[in-house]
Amino acid sequence: MKLKLTDNIFNIISLAASKLKIDSYVVGGFVRDAIIGRHSKDIDILAVGSGIELAREVANMLEIKKVAVYKNFGTAQIKVKDKDIEFVGARKESYQRNSRKPIIENGTLADDQSRRDFTINALAASLSKKDFGNVIDSFNGLDDLQNRIIRTPLEPVITFSDDPLRMIRAIRFASQLGFDIENETFKAISVNAERLKIVSIERIIDEFNKIILSPKPSVGIEMLEETGLLAIFFPQ
Repeated sequence: MKLKLTDNIFNIISLAASKLKIDSYVVGGFVRDAIIGRHSKDIDILAVGSGIELAREVANMLEIKKVAVYKNFGTAQIKVKDKDIEFVGARKESYQRNSRKPIIENGTLADDQSRRDFTINALAASLSKKDFGNVIDSFNGLDDLQNRIIRTPLEPVITFSDDPLRMIRAIRFASQLGFDIENETFKAISVNAERLKIVSIERIIDEFNKIILSPKPSVGIEMLEETGLLAIFFPQ
């Protein structure tokens, strides 16, 4: 599948990456939303190399003076008109049991796709001149988009144990998009519900508010109750 990337910003990023001799991709929610026809102003760019260097090169080409750099996470962000563009280097992650803060190492595109929360968010579109717009789908995310399924790219118990906030995100996406959560993924939420206690209440409430503002918040609230998540952060 080839994604139509008509905004000139993608051509500029492609040129900047070529100048730095690194591969670059647009990834995550922007790709998902473009395929299903949703508008998105947030663009995530993956560099197989330094995301910070790529952000600075793009900013230089566009004569943008302000680049927000987050060295601890290896990310950088710029604003182009109404678009927020975040750059990150490809990485692989591992987690300690008592924290959702990952231990980060440099990685490949495949490493980066496997660390994503859900298959529909693990899609990447190439920004290289030779295959510009080609979608790389390592976990059958296109099928899950077509079938309206929320599923983790790796074993769901591992995905949710590593980062428990993803459990609420699964329900939030189901509520926002009108998708179903795949059976094993849904069961894993119930199994890992207690892990939500290591997540800050601010992050939980942020996701909960997005569920409340979704087209069918009742669907999300029912799932939160059924899985036991609601009782963790909103005990009666």
